[in-house]
Amino acid sequence: MRKIKTALVGCGKVGHLHAAALKTLPESEFVAVCARTPEKAKAFAEKYHVAPFQDVREMIAKTGAEAILVCTPHPQHAEPTIAAAQMGAHALVEKPLASSLADCDAMLAAAHENNTILSTVCQRRFYPPAQRIRRAIDEGKLGKPVLGTATMFGWRDEKYYQSDPWRGSWEHEGGGVLVNQAPHQLDMLIWFMGEIEEVFGYWANLNHPYIEVEDTAVAAVRFKNGALGNIIVSNSQNPAINCRVSVHGANGASVGVQTDGGQMFVPGLVNISEAPYNDLWTIRGEEKLLPQWKEEDAKLFSSVNPMEYFHRLQIQDFLHAILEKRAPAVTGEDGRRTVELFTAIYRATRDKKAIPFPLRPE
Repeated sequence: MRKIKTALVGCGKVGHLHAAALKTLPESEFVAVCARTPEKAKAFAEKYHVAPFQDVREMIAKTGAEAILVCTPHPQHAEPTIAAAQMGAHALVEKPLASSLADCDAMLAAAHENNTILSTVCQRRFYPPAQRIRRAIDEGKLGKPVLGTATMFGWRDEKYYQSDPWRGSWEHEGGGVLVNQAPHQLDMLIWFMGEIEEVFGYWANLNHPYIEVEDTAVAAVRFKNGALGNIIVSNSQNPAINCRVSVHGANGASVGVQTDGGQMFVPGLVNISEAPYNDLWTIRGEEKLLPQWKEEDAKLFSSVNPMEYFHRLQIQDFLHAILEKRAPAVTGEDGRRTVELFTAIYRATRDKKAIPFPLRPE
């Protein structure tokens, strides 16, 4: 199997997770890093023994990079992704795909026009308990999914928002809990339940007066297949509690996953504190499997570096998609759906009405 020349754009905390994967994956030849600040690019490049750049086009032209991983702040995702596509390079973009639908559409158009692959990071889809739910749905064990819930009761303190200058503002972060912490749960809800028909919701800042953006949001969802959904996401619970996604089927069976428990993961600041596990499973004949699965998942969790391991799985799938000329497990269109969902919640609060789908940029 040939190696793909890979490069990284953005030298922040999460960039180190991706760099570690690019350096060790057998499919990757990690060649370069790009950052706007030359000192950051140089220090990062020295750590991973790659070439430093400040311009994406120059980096691709000089190194022959075929795929980039974009780890810049959310409002800055579009520019390097579009530049890479126009140079013929594929892109895996940290979540969310972008902070606006206009950026999403521009990125998707560039990928389509230049026949490149666009993907977005949703590494929690690769958790074994999440994979079990997807298989159960695909195998019809729930009948039709009729009710889905996504909850996130987390905590971010003032120190977190001071850890990077772009955090906590509409201009530089693009939003709050909906844009930064909740995309994993929003993505998983759509992945399990399907396309959305309509959303009504509210956002608020409950106990973080030192930031501009929301720390809490709630929403009611109607899916195209007639199913209903509920979303509660918040950074206002100290200490953090958990993040969960559940699916209830037409035949009465229910399944769920706790994706995060206790202290919430923050790249470079806080590690994952608890292994993800299936917290709900009432499929007839399989109810007693929960303890076995929880033990298996905890064993895997303790045997790897979970912060890197699941990112590495998705990056590997992305590289194989390039080699095999197929769609990645998480597509650019999947990434847009998450942006569409949190955009609908923002618009519903502003307009005080339910927002029908599909959404277009304003």
